[in-house]
Amino acid sequence: MLQKHLADNTNEHSIAVRLRRERFKILINMLNTLPHPISILDIGGTAGYWEMMGAKRFWGNEIQITLLNVEVQSVSLPGFRAITGDGRSMPQFVNGQFDVVFSNSTIEHVGSVADQRQMAEEVRRVGRRYYVQTPNRYFPIEPHFVFPFFQFLPIALRVWLLQHFNLGWHPKTPDRQRALSEVTSIRLLTKAELHHLFPNATLFEEKFLGLVKSFVAYTP
Repeated sequence: MLQKHLADNTNEHSIAVRLRRERFKILINMLNTLPHPISILDIGGTAGYWEMMGAKRFWGNEIQITLLNVEVQSVSLPGFRAITGDGRSMPQFVNGQFDVVFSNSTIEHVGSVADQRQMAEEVRRVGRRYYVQTPNRYFPIEPHFVFPFFQFLPIALRVWLLQHFNLGWHPKTPDRQRALSEVTSIRLLTKAELHHLFPNATLFEEKFLGLVKSFVAYTP
C-alpha cells in the first residue's frame, strides 16, 4: 500500500506521479517557445505516460510524438506513432531531425557507462533540444526495487534479496542468473555523471523531503 502511494507511476494520486507532473512543466515551457509544427522523439516512452501527464492539451496542435522502444508500443492516439529502435544507435534519424528529444527514466536502463554515453551522444545528435530525466543514484530509496540503499549493496546480496523477496516492481526471481540480469540491468547516475554526458545542459534537481530524488538535463 505504501509503495502504491509513494512510487506507483500508474496511480495518478501517487507522489511519483505528482513529482513527474511538476518536472513535466519544464517540457511544457520548452514547447511553448517553439513554433508549430513540433516533432518530439520519446526514447523509451509510452502513450500512457503522455496521457497521465495531461498532454491532451497538445493533441491537434501540430505536435507529432514518435515513441522509440526496443519492443513496439501499441498506440491509437492522434499525433503518435510507435517504432522499434535502440536509443544508443539511431542511424534512421538525421542530425537535428527532431525539435525535442524526450526521455524519462530510460538512460539508467541502457547498460554500461559506454552505453549511456552512446545514448547521450545520439540524443544530442538527433535533437535540437532535449529533456532527459533519470533518478539520482544517491537518493536513499532505490526507485526500481524500492529498497533502502539497494544500489550500494554488493551485487551478490542484491541478487540474493531478489531471489527471495518481491522488491518494488521486480517479483521474486529464484533463478540466480535471471536475478543477476535484473539487478545489473540498471545503472543509476550521479549528478556529475549526468553533467558529463550532457555538458551544455541545464540540470534541474527534483527534490522530495529535501533530498534530490532525480535530475533533468535539458536545453531551454
